[in-house]
Amino acid sequence: MGLVVVLVALVIVAVLAKDALKQYGLAPAKTTATKAGTPGERARAPGAVGAEALDLESAPTAPGAALDRARGVEDMLKRQADERATRMDGGK
Repeated sequence: MGLVVVLVALVIVAVLAKDALKQYGLAPAKTTATKAGTPGERARAPGAVGAEALDLESAPTAPGAALDRARGVEDMLKRQADERATRMDGGK
C-alpha cells in the first residue's frame, strides 16, 4: 500500500515539474505535425525562416532569459550566504 502511495506522489511531482519547465520555457511545447508540400508552399508557410529574415540583433529567446534569471538568483543567494557567514564570524 505504501509503495502505491509513493508511486502516485511521484507521478504528481513529474506532472508538476513538466508544467513548470514549460512555463519557464525550458521544455518544448507541443509539437505540431508538418505536412510536406512544394518548396514554395514551405517557404510561404507561417514560421518559415529564410536567410534574409534572420535578425541577429533581436532579443534573446525565452530559455536564455530564464537561464540568465536563474544565474542571477544563484549569484544573489551566494552573496547573501557570504554576508551571513561574515556576520556570524564577526558575532563570535
